[in-house]
Amino acid sequence: MIRSWRPLLFVLIGAWFAVARPCSAQALIDGDLIFQTSRSAQSAAIQKATHSRYSHMGVVLSAHGRRYVFEAARTVRMTPLDEWIERGVGGHYVVKRLHAPLSDRQIDRLRQSTRDFEGKPYDAAFAWTDQRIYCSELVWKMFDRALGIRIGALQTLAEFALDDPVVRAGLRERYGNAIPLGEAVISPQAMFASPLLDSVVER
Repeated sequence: MIRSWRPLLFVLIGAWFAVARPCSAQALIDGDLIFQTSRSAQSAAIQKATHSRYSHMGVVLSAHGRRYVFEAARTVRMTPLDEWIERGVGGHYVVKRLHAPLSDRQIDRLRQSTRDFEGKPYDAAFAWTDQRIYCSELVWKMFDRALGIRIGALQTLAEFALDDPVVRAGLRERYGNAIPLGEAVISPQAMFASPLLDSVVER
């Protein structure tokens, strides 16, 4: 009797591992949000100010049969997915997706919205304008303007953890003594924690 259960046990264990294993990058679809820990000089300050592991993000879009991350780095641009992943600390990333799958029409609108931002310079001052753009601002504005979906709650700079020495040093470098504490900001962490999203890939 015991022996008869062994094949079934092995099948169940195998099925559990198949479900529990992280998905590969092939599981990504257009409109996914992807997060990583950046190697940039400001990454530590962002992590400490927002109490988050993740300091950089973008949106997954495909073109010519290849997957890219549309991101705000030195400029707003399409970066090949594998290149984007390699740039992060340890190659680690998390992908999140809206509960309700995007329709083809919605994805087309997202694609069209890239034209409004592509080529713009990175905004190290985190100002809420379109002249310069930072990573989470780019993705938030794309979804808001193209689809009417607001992922993550806007905050003011004053709401972040600004007492850490690393954060204070970064603020002094950018603003001197004129820190715009009332400036609207969207952080990668605020979007990561949005109840509109499900985690679908972690590697």
